[in-house]
Amino acid sequence: MSGTARNVVLYPWFKFLQNLLFWQATWFLFFQSELSAAQAILIYVFYDIATTVLEVPSGYLSDRAGRRVTLIVSAVAGLLAAVMQAFGEGFLIFALAQVALGAHIAFASGTDSALLYESLEAEGRSDEVEAQEVRAWRFTFAGLMVSAVAGGAMAYFGLRIPYVATAIAFVVLVIVALKFREPPVQRAMEGGEFGRVTALRAALRNPVLLWLFGLSLLMYGYSHIPFVFGQPFILNALAELGVAGQAPFVSGVVTAIMMGVSILTSWAAPEIRERLGLAGILLVAFGLQIVIAAGLAATSSALAIGLLFLRMVPNALARPFILARIQPMLQSGMRATYLSIQSLAGRVFFAATLFLASTSASEVGLMPHSDIQTILAAYAGFGLLALLALAVTARGRGL
Repeated sequence: MSGTARNVVLYPWFKFLQNLLFWQATWFLFFQSELSAAQAILIYVFYDIATTVLEVPSGYLSDRAGRRVTLIVSAVAGLLAAVMQAFGEGFLIFALAQVALGAHIAFASGTDSALLYESLEAEGRSDEVEAQEVRAWRFTFAGLMVSAVAGGAMAYFGLRIPYVATAIAFVVLVIVALKFREPPVQRAMEGGEFGRVTALRAALRNPVLLWLFGLSLLMYGYSHIPFVFGQPFILNALAELGVAGQAPFVSGVVTAIMMGVSILTSWAAPEIRERLGLAGILLVAFGLQIVIAAGLAATSSALAIGLLFLRMVPNALARPFILARIQPMLQSGMRATYLSIQSLAGRVFFAATLFLASTSASEVGLMPHSDIQTILAAYAGFGLLALLALAVTARGRGL
């Protein structure tokens, strides 16, 4: 088996291990137990700031030094983040851990999918990119599903234990990254760095890429809204029923069901895309994100927890098809840089909105539903306006 063929085989397992985030269902509960509600929100901003600062440099490194070394750096940074959160204490250590986590995400962002596309291209199988991206997302959701319910159960014995389990998983992730081989593609750009900048500028002016850029920016932010506010919402809803102590486990089960629903959605996604077209399925995906935010803002009932089951469905309907549409339109010498710029825009947008949200949050340890309701209602209103703008501008773009 050639090195690039092995990359294609290993890639889904890299995504699976990367998403064995056993802390995902309890991270906010952990930070609320250690910090104030405002600090718990603000700690996530450190993650976004780190990713913002490193996003484009990591893409540039990937385009110059290669995909393999960049993914190794990503895996090591993720391991460091898990270790610091498992054994560290205090706002400063947690903030540094979020910086390491941001580095992990930034160095993988764009580079992972670029490795897949270029490996397929080297094997003469570039027409499989959409199917392979969908397959990788199934592995992603499977990792998140397994680790969510397991992490929720682990939290009964201590909110730090899920971080220990994540650290163990990331040791294996580093090993897988070391087994990747660099795809044999030409990364040198005609005209050197000026040529790279010129190609990036042209890509950002392309009508199709520009529309997908804007949509990706918005969908990044809206996909993370339930991630940040879902756990305090569950805690408040269960408190009304007098079972707040079950929040870690319930949060884990909700996340596991969420990923299971997303895996099922990914099997149906290709047919939905065929029927609705690319623009149609992407608009439906973003619209669903807005519905989730609006539903959580409308009520504090435990029944609304069911909306969180749908959190990753928009990603299953959109992300693989966005990547498959973008990749062939980009030159290999600037592919990861472009994808990093796109991710950067989404992170800056969401970090800015989170900063605004933290200014209206309570200074006490627990976030009341009134705070959650105000913040999510604002997100829902803005999202509806953005959806209408995207629907109008989608016409005639050749999506």
